[in-house]
Amino acid sequence: MIRYYARLAVLSLRQTPLLTGLMVGTIGVGIGVFMAALTVYYLMANNPISWKSERLYAVQLDSWDPAEPWDDERPELAPWELTWRDAMALRESDLPLRQAAMYKVSIVVQSEREGVKPFQTEARVTDGNFFALFDIPFVYGSAWDRAADDAGQFQVVISRKMNEELFGGEDSVGRTVRIQDKPFVVAGVIETWNPVPKFYDVNNGPFDDAEEVFVPMGVGPALELYSAGNTNCWKDEEVRTYQQFLESECVWWQYWVELPDVAQRAAYQDYLDQYVSDQKTLGRFPRPLNNQLSNVAEWLDVRRVVRRDNQVLVVLSFLFLGVCLFNTIGLMLTKFLGKAPHIGIRRALGASRAAVFRQQLVEVGAIGVTGGIAGLCLAWLSLAGIRKLFPGYEELAQLDLTLVGTAIAASILTTLVAGLYPVRRVCATAPARYLRLQ
Repeated sequence: MIRYYARLAVLSLRQTPLLTGLMVGTIGVGIGVFMAALTVYYLMANNPISWKSERLYAVQLDSWDPAEPWDDERPELAPWELTWRDAMALRESDLPLRQAAMYKVSIVVQSEREGVKPFQTEARVTDGNFFALFDIPFVYGSAWDRAADDAGQFQVVISRKMNEELFGGEDSVGRTVRIQDKPFVVAGVIETWNPVPKFYDVNNGPFDDAEEVFVPMGVGPALELYSAGNTNCWKDEEVRTYQQFLESECVWWQYWVELPDVAQRAAYQDYLDQYVSDQKTLGRFPRPLNNQLSNVAEWLDVRRVVRRDNQVLVVLSFLFLGVCLFNTIGLMLTKFLGKAPHIGIRRALGASRAAVFRQQLVEVGAIGVTGGIAGLCLAWLSLAGIRKLFPGYEELAQLDLTLVGTAIAASILTTLVAGLYPVRRVCATAPARYLRLQ
């Protein structure tokens, strides 16, 4: 029976091509605009490590200027990053299950592979625990150990993409690549990993690509690698050498810990408070005690990864979809009232009101599916325009299967809602009224 109704729906839609085009176009425009806005918001608000985000915490210590807060709008917040000496001190704690200090650098890479020219890229100086902390899988090899971190051994972990470029995709563990004109031995190759948002370091853009080169902690000081990310200083102090920079009150290190339960979180909070209290006796941390731990979801909220204007945009696009819905109701009412004489004859010949109602709903559903497909095409074009006009939004302006399914479902649902009143009205008309006109 459904196939029969579908055939009738196609014939009916072909009989009124102009009205059909207007209905499909109206639904398509509404769905397209709504899905483009929803896609950007959905990916912005995404939790890229949801399976363990409640266990991962960004660490903040308020070592900032006593005369003014870190954030004038939110004075209760501590700086996003830590000083070098604080990051190094926290690494000595054995309370977290895993922990990693880190910062971004810019390096020059030279491959042993013939034909690959030296190039500059961003890398991350971090602990070997970084990969287990964030559940990053390896294709070949593994991370370096703590000894490599402390000694600043010239080891490196690279991404699958970087491995393709440097070594043609082969197992490169044990092979050499030159970084800053120093020979680094490849310890491992990680699988493609590019979390959106880039939750572990949102300072230079929460939607930047993840780094594809990772080196041990001690490499930073050994090669005097300055941060390629944010560096913020408040104290008037002499900083002329790299060592003076390390010992300054400038903040430039990100720090993450894994705390499996509430008890460990509380214990680590006490540890941070005690550490800062001890530092106060040495003349540091002039501000009131204000150490903060934020899990991934809280951190993305604290850092305002999803801005209020993005939320407003989604609401406005939803209201626009509502306007399209009301216009579709008017168009459907015109179409179905035009079909009323034919429906009256069917009713007179024995078709029940329920059967007629189901047939018209199938036709409405066909409009919804077609409108949804048109909306997806419009959304795809809109997102392509966003990718072209706004560099850095490439990862945000992408439709995935979840969003495609949402678009089709939203189109069918909104069209069925729009069609209920016209269908009910035409089905409620007495067939005798139209038989007199035949």
